Amino acid sequence: MSSSYSSDAKRAPHVVIVGAGLAGITTAIELKRKYNFHNFTIYEKEDGVGGTWKVNTYPGCGSDVPGHWYSLSTDLNPRWERYYATQPELRAYWENLWHKYDLVKHTQLSHVVSKAVWSNEQQRYTITVENVRTHETTQVEAEVLVYAIGGFQGALYPKDIQGLEKFRGDLFHSAEWRHDVVLHKKRVGVIGNGCSAAQFIPEISKDPSVKVVNFCRTPQWFVPRGNFNYPSWLRWMFAHVPLLMRWYRNWIMARSDIAFLIFRKDNKLLGSITRKVLSAYIRKVAPKDEVKSLTPKYAIGCKRIIVDPGYLESLSRPNVSLKWDGIDSIVENGIKLKTGEVVPLDVIIFGTGYSFESATFNVQGSNGTSIHEYFASKGGATAYLGSCMPGFPNLFTLLGPNVASGHASVIFSQEAQINLSLKLAQPVLEGKAKSFEITAEATDKYNDWLQTRLSKSVWTDCVSYYQAGRDGKSKIIATFPGPVALFWWFCRHPKWEKFHSVGAEAWERQRRFAKVRRWISLVVLLGLAVGLGVLVDGPLKASLPLIAEKSRELFSISTFV
Repeated sequence: MSSSYSSDAKRAPHVVIVGAGLAGITTAIELKRKYNFHNFTIYEKEDGVGGTWKVNTYPGCGSDVPGHWYSLSTDLNPRWERYYATQPELRAYWENLWHKYDLVKHTQLSHVVSKAVWSNEQQRYTITVENVRTHETTQVEAEVLVYAIGGFQGALYPKDIQGLEKFRGDLFHSAEWRHDVVLHKKRVGVIGNGCSAAQFIPEISKDPSVKVVNFCRTPQWFVPRGNFNYPSWLRWMFAHVPLLMRWYRNWIMARSDIAFLIFRKDNKLLGSITRKVLSAYIRKVAPKDEVKSLTPKYAIGCKRIIVDPGYLESLSRPNVSLKWDGIDSIVENGIKLKTGEVVPLDVIIFGTGYSFESATFNVQGSNGTSIHEYFASKGGATAYLGSCMPGFPNLFTLLGPNVASGHASVIFSQEAQINLSLKLAQPVLEGKAKSFEITAEATDKYNDWLQTRLSKSVWTDCVSYYQAGRDGKSKIIATFPGPVALFWWFCRHPKWEKFHSVGAEAWERQRRFAKVRRWISLVVLLGLAVGLGVLVDGPLKASLPLIAEKSRELFSISTFV
């Protein structure tokens, strides 16, 4: 599908990457490493790089995915100190990559992309960029726009908890940790018991003078962490023994990816066994009088499973207590419960997760529709392979809708997305096409398949941030219903027939001719192989590797539904 287009042929294509976090840095690396493309700019709203590992600095912050998998496949790191990497390690890893690939000169820190508008005439985006320090705005143009802003957009404060401004003590969110607030000898209220709270409560409660009251709404499923330090001799082997670290990473991935099976409702036996195992862990580690309250009734995996960093054990400390009564409001001296009780506090910390909505994700596409209007028309965020949306040519979202998993490394999924996105962008970057836009039909078909599979998953069993409305009823917008290996398979190669192209007529003719040529080559090779095989067994055997190679090349096209 093509349409005519004419413009200034002398203009060099420009790529804008929004965000210098994990996905943004990875995209820039691939542009330079694989495509030898250097005309790109990264805009980052923070004053440093590293995304979530730059912003989140609360005590105990770290990844719940093993470090050797929570890293780039192109840049393995033999120096991880422990199985689960900490926030300082992770931030250092990404900052090192930023310097290693000389991305500093491509990056503008403290700059936020506030708006992007596509021009059908010019076949490019006009992008408004604001300096967050001076508030000065400028406009730049880009043929390709990559939103690498991640899934978590900012601290989320529950709307049903009122009175935050009334509190006379210190109040903040774990995503905006106040390192200037001294907790020693303070009464600290922690609202929420998700992944972040489970990491920092064991840390802040190590000081016996800190009285921690954890206000919980819903119990969580926990699995033992099993963390350990890598000995120096093993780190040396990772660095010097060929393929050892690669195979170790692959083993972690294969073992982890099998866990997707527990997210399907029809795997009832596996679900029952897993429930018994995790319930037994809670009974073993948690305080006896809290076991019943701490054991969820919903399906395992409906909310993100917490890799226990010592939270359950910390609940047995004399300075830690739980409150399950609902919160009525924040008052001047603490938290008022729905029972009428007021819990006096000096500090309140919200560990209530993150918003998925970005105020700066403001894009106007080829038909004049904004991206938020498109999402609203679909009942929530919707995309093709989490990467492309109809009406938005040359726009790619990383960690977009239905890309995350409940069991695996998001970096692996992002690498798959980047592979797909840059293959789609390659003809544009080479000047052989002006734009590619996924069709509405292809997007709807893919999402029908997604939602059908998701309707049979455990993610419909409770209220969670996986859902568009966080209400247990709206469509699931965060997770992919399968192993990440399947998502990688879908992203291996573009299915060009699902895209509308502009200015790509010559390129499409070349692509079709190359496809026909591969078919002819395969037929000729098969004919020769059969003919030679009739005459002598040896030539047939010798030709098999070449036939296999050509077959792989011919059929290396992803198919999903």
